[in-house]
Amino acid sequence: QGQLQESGPGLVKPSQTLSLTCTVSGASITTNSYWSWIRQAPGKGLEWIGYIDYSGNSYYSPSLKSRTSISRDTSKNQFTLQLSSVTPEDTAVYYCARDLFPKAFAIWGQGTQVTVSS
Repeated sequence: QGQLQESGPGLVKPSQTLSLTCTVSGASITTNSYWSWIRQAPGKGLEWIGYIDYSGNSYYSPSLKSRTSISRDTSKNQFTLQLSSVTPEDTAVYYCARDLFPKAFAIWGQGTQVTVSS
């Protein structure tokens, strides 16, 4: 099944780029799965950001597409989220997740808090 672990800075300044990495163990990111990023802002529901599939193709939420990039490093078995031009509204707990189907999330990382503030 594998395990996922998010890492990255907990504090990002407005207008900068947020960069998070999800390290996968116990499974290869080139296997038949979809590797997603999801976030939850304070007092709000879960928001799907995007995913990268087992072939390396990325798909993004229309509302975040202009600011989002998801890539992978198969040698490290990691995939990365970059969200540009952040504002305080991007403050959230960010999760990476895996599933056999797109936009489904069977296995989750523990999540990492990212605060956007000057």
